[in-house]
Amino acid sequence: MVLTVIVAALAVGCAGPTRITYPNVTPDKPEIISATVTRPSGPGPFPAVVLLHGCGGVSPQLERWARWLADRGYVGVVVDSFGPRKVKGDCAPEAPDDIPITARLDDAFGALRWLQAQPWVRGDRVAAVGFSQGGAFAMSVVNGPSLERAARRGVKIPAPGFAAGVGVYPGGCKSLIPQLAVKPLLVLIGAADDWTLPEFCQQMVDSMKSRGADARVVLYPGAYHYFDVEGQKLEVLDYVGNDNKPGGRGATVGYQPEAAAGAYREVEVFFGQHLKR
Repeated sequence: MVLTVIVAALAVGCAGPTRITYPNVTPDKPEIISATVTRPSGPGPFPAVVLLHGCGGVSPQLERWARWLADRGYVGVVVDSFGPRKVKGDCAPEAPDDIPITARLDDAFGALRWLQAQPWVRGDRVAAVGFSQGGAFAMSVVNGPSLERAARRGVKIPAPGFAAGVGVYPGGCKSLIPQLAVKPLLVLIGAADDWTLPEFCQQMVDSMKSRGADARVVLYPGAYHYFDVEGQKLEVLDYVGNDNKPGGRGATVGYQPEAAAGAYREVEVFFGQHLKR
C-alpha cells in the first residue's frame, strides 16, 4: 500500500521545486552544479525548459517563471551556476570571482543531459531561456559557431541539442551579430534598456534572418532591464558594471507590467510552436 502511494506521488509530479545536482559537460574536469526542478502534474513525458540566471544569480523571479512553465506543461529547471562556485553574484565589473564564459555554457548542456536521462522528459524537446547575462548563454546554446567552439574544446553536446532558445534582455547580442542561430531563437528586450542595448539585438536578429535563421526580436516601448521582475521599482543601479555608460557603471531597471505580460505571451506561443509539436 505504501509503495503504491509513493509511486502514485511520483507519477503526478512534485508540488514544489525539487533540488538536484548534476555534473556539467566540461571536458576532463566536470563540475557539480545545482538546480531546482519544477514539474507539471501527471506522468509525462513533458517538454522542458532550462532557465539561466543573470549576473545577480538565481532570483525568485526565475522560480516564478519555472512555476509558470510547469503550469503550462513544461518541466522547468533553474540552473544555479554561482552557488556551487561561491560566486557573489553582485554584477560588479571585473569581479574577482568571475567564472569562465565557457563554464556557463557547459552548465546548460549538463542540465540538458540530465533532463534527457529522465523518463518523464521529452529529450528532443528541451529549450533554454536566459535572463540578462544568462540570455547570452540561452542564445549561445543554439548558435552554430558557439557549438563548434564547444566541440573543439572536447565538449560532447547531448544530441539533438537544445530545440530552441529565448533571450530576455540578453547580453551578448553585439558579439553574435556576425554569427548564426541554427535553432529557433526569440529575443525579448525593452526599447529603453540601457544595460543590454536593444539596437544590438535588433542588428543581430536582422543579420541572422538575412542568412536563413529562424530568429525574431520583440522590443517593448519604454521598458528597461528587469521589466518582468515583479516588484522591481524604477531605479538606477549605480554599482553594476555597464560598458555602455561613462565610467563603466550604472543601469536603469524597473518592472513594467505591460512588457511582462507581453513577454509571457510571446514565450507561451514560441514554446507551443517549437516544443509541443
